[in-house]
Amino acid sequence: MVSSLYSVSQENKTICVFLEVDSGALASVSLELISKSRQICDQLGWQLTGILLGDQLDNLAVDSIACGIDELWLGDHPLLHNFTIEAYSKVTFEMLVEKKPAVFLLGATPNGRDLAGRLAVRLRTGLNADCTDLYINPQNERLICEVSGFGGGVLALIEMADHRPQMATVRPGVFTIENKNRTENGKILPIPVELSNDLIHTRLVERTTGEMVDLTRVPVLIAGGRGVDGDFEMLGELARLLDGEVGATRPPVDEGHIGRERQIGQTGVVTSPKIAICCGISGAFHFVVGIEKADMVVAINSDPEAPIFDFADYCIVADVHQVIPALIEVLKAEREVSLG
Repeated sequence: MVSSLYSVSQENKTICVFLEVDSGALASVSLELISKSRQICDQLGWQLTGILLGDQLDNLAVDSIACGIDELWLGDHPLLHNFTIEAYSKVTFEMLVEKKPAVFLLGATPNGRDLAGRLAVRLRTGLNADCTDLYINPQNERLICEVSGFGGGVLALIEMADHRPQMATVRPGVFTIENKNRTENGKILPIPVELSNDLIHTRLVERTTGEMVDLTRVPVLIAGGRGVDGDFEMLGELARLLDGEVGATRPPVDEGHIGRERQIGQTGVVTSPKIAICCGISGAFHFVVGIEKADMVVAINSDPEAPIFDFADYCIVADVHQVIPALIEVLKAEREVSLG
């Protein structure tokens, strides 16, 4: 097997997080990675570093330090204003080769996945993708990545023995943002950036943002599966009454009943609501991983043997098309009384 660009003996005991910028602020997944990495670094006595790329980043750099970064590697250049894979991969690659962190983490976002794959090839190292948990073995100081596979039927723990950096992308929403780790004792280290227009073969012509919802943060989730027969208007009405949002399993998404941004589970979004109401969902493992952090799960299914009941806190064996309309009527009546 080909050797990585730097070895275990050359690594620095550092976890480095790629800090993604979303609409002028640090992306939620980056804040989650900072919190998780801060916990690990404090346990091991390691340093937590971050890579922040962009243009005119003074305020974001200060915010990054305040979130718990010990040392921020800052790449500030006009050609980094928008994400382009040519520029971002070049600058990040040069930083990693110079600083040699033991671990490099990115969010499993479209840009994060794009960047991670290209960097893994250039660094000649491995990449654990779409991880749902991370920790470091204190005996050998190797990163252990939790990854589900084979349609959710297997939960694998993967470690990288000889190649560095140990790279992983992590699903948004799987870690909690811990404000208690905030500090202002970190150092901002500007890194010289050399870029030219000739290097970049793509340019941003227009950016259009559709109406999106962050299901990782909603307090109430109404999730529908194949058993709702595409009636997501019914679920939407319930969600509005409960100040929640609607999600779905993969079959309704594939059938076009609801947008893919609302897909819950291993191939969608991992959520952590206070309550998740699962309607007409059988409960396959690749869906359950998307709601396992919910404080309470209510399952409605006409099949008493549905696997979702093994996971739910409250189980309703009934036709979802009878239960949900009845619940809607009760909630409407209560609202009218409270308003009257």
